[in-house]
Amino acid sequence: MLSWRRGRRLGTLARWALAPAPAAPPAPAGASPARRRFSVGRHSGGTQWEGKVGAAWEPPAEGGDAPAPRAFPQDRIRNFSIIAHIDHGKSTLADRMLQKTGTVDDRDMTAQFLDNNDIERERGITIKLQSSRMRYTARDGETYCLNLIDTPGHVDFSYEVSRSLAACEGALLVVDAAQGVEAQTLANVYLAIENDLEIIPIINKCDLPAADPARVIREIEEVVGIDCSNAVLCSAKSGLGVTEVLEAVVAHVPPPRSDPGAPLKALIFDSYYDEYRGVVAYFRVMDGTLRAKDTVRFMNTACEYQLTGLGVMTPFETPTEELLPGEVGCLNASIKTVADARVGDTVTLKADPAAEALPGYAEAQAMVFCGMFPTDADDFQKLRDALGRLQLNDAALVFEPEVSSAMGFGFRCGFLGLLHMDVVQERLEREFDMDLIITAPTVVYKCMKTDGEMITVRNAAEMPEPQRREYIEEPYCKMEMITPKEYVGPLIDLAQTRRGELVNMTYLTEERTSLVYNMPLAEVVTDFFDELKSRSRGYASMEYSLTDYRRNDLVKMDVKINGEVAEPLALVCHRDNAYRIGKQLVTNLKELIPRQMFKIPIQATLGAKAIASAAIAPYRKDVLAKCYGGDVSRKKKLLQKQAKGKKRMKQFGKVEVPQSAFMAVLKVNKTADSNDGGSYDSE
Repeated sequence: MLSWRRGRRLGTLARWALAPAPAAPPAPAGASPARRRFSVGRHSGGTQWEGKVGAAWEPPAEGGDAPAPRAFPQDRIRNFSIIAHIDHGKSTLADRMLQKTGTVDDRDMTAQFLDNNDIERERGITIKLQSSRMRYTARDGETYCLNLIDTPGHVDFSYEVSRSLAACEGALLVVDAAQGVEAQTLANVYLAIENDLEIIPIINKCDLPAADPARVIREIEEVVGIDCSNAVLCSAKSGLGVTEVLEAVVAHVPPPRSDPGAPLKALIFDSYYDEYRGVVAYFRVMDGTLRAKDTVRFMNTACEYQLTGLGVMTPFETPTEELLPGEVGCLNASIKTVADARVGDTVTLKADPAAEALPGYAEAQAMVFCGMFPTDADDFQKLRDALGRLQLNDAALVFEPEVSSAMGFGFRCGFLGLLHMDVVQERLEREFDMDLIITAPTVVYKCMKTDGEMITVRNAAEMPEPQRREYIEEPYCKMEMITPKEYVGPLIDLAQTRRGELVNMTYLTEERTSLVYNMPLAEVVTDFFDELKSRSRGYASMEYSLTDYRRNDLVKMDVKINGEVAEPLALVCHRDNAYRIGKQLVTNLKELIPRQMFKIPIQATLGAKAIASAAIAPYRKDVLAKCYGGDVSRKKKLLQKQAKGKKRMKQFGKVEVPQSAFMAVLKVNKTADSNDGGSYDSE
């Protein structure tokens, strides 16, 4: 028997793959012939036709020609997630599980199968979470439905991780057998504990020469505080121990505890925009039953839609007529924007609504802002359209028009964090062929004006003048760093230079230490992570979460170039650090701005007071070259004429500021750290 499959991923060339299909019992008399399925989904990226010649016959779904997936009783459903620190093998383990269960053929398998974005594959990280249903026949002879939810590992997407965990009953805690417990490991496992999940420790990469599973198990028990008697040793890359992982899921993850007779409650844990069908939302049915023709209501956004499609991920989208309690699936209802189907929202029926929504919903809050300007002013509308299309898929991205005297028309964009900002910038440049100027990232400040009004400031250039404000509040975060003991000193020095307040220092084991600081978020969003890796030679890890706003002695620093204020270079800093930052900033700008035929003064100012200055020397034409003797008055006359010309040129001349100059703010702290504590280059 043969199975034909065409195409799979967005942006790849269509290809035909010939794969053997499992043997099937003969169809009953009168059964309909083999059917083809058409789907346009997140993983297919286009048409996908799949012959059912070799598959077991199933009765056609009512009202359509696609076979309905078999329903599983609740006691044989297992919903679980995989949580791990970055680069601990989470996506690779998901790949091996898809192979072991036969969900994806070996011929179709690619590395990081569930990561369908080029940026995710290049960087080896998961940015957008994925879901897949697997059928697994366990050693007890029963066939189970395993719903896998692959979550992002970066701190920027911690809210998405929390909603994914809320849709599960268990979690696989994947820890690298060589690196051990890291900062994001702790952050994710605490989220799992808060959701009362059954946690199964998975010690990955056990086949590495540097692996020490016994030490890592001891770390997990001492640091996290969970029992590791059921820990599984495996190597996701080679496939060693993956069967034991599947058996552990069946044995230890509890089945869903749902009420089929209650009003429908379904938790949305992800959504994306399809240009043909609108928004497709991934959800878990918590109570009740959802059918393909129902009219649903999103309880937190108060939107109502008639369903146009209902399905499950296998991992391709497969249509179904209904989803029972405990099952994971996807829906589409011609929804125009992901803002109507937000992550964490509750889906219920319009005819029989639930009394209250599921807890935990929160709208994504932008934490980091930057300015985006096209290098060509004519591309402003193109940039607006590109951001609008990205926002269809990413409700956390916010933007508003901004006008700069130096760079013209652009947008002020808000992001969840630095990684989110970096990904959006790279997608704009790759997918929409945009050439951008990006200003240095800033955080959101709160300013109390003299008239008693509290305002939110997303751009330092919008900060009121000193005589019009009472005080400024800045966001603080709780920062946890886990490092080998030999790098504790350099990291303490780094945190103190960034105005950090030590909360706790704990020796997790004899070799590893945890440092907890309260620190201004503005000190973290610049180059803190780079400095952390540099000073610890790549061995330390960090995790942070926003705590509150605090009142500090903050000032607004402006930068004047040739007498004109460069708004994109304005920043907010602590008064005690203002002189040092201003001096370093003008020094960096002096090296980055190209020379002109006239002198270019650069000043850092606090209000009307200049606290630091530098000047770029002009190119000088030797007007005295033709003079070979004669009276000195002749030379003075030529020099005076040259001076008048340079003065006129300075008055009307424009200084072209390159893109690198607008990122000079990022180099300020790095220079200070190098001067204060020495340089710790990574090997």
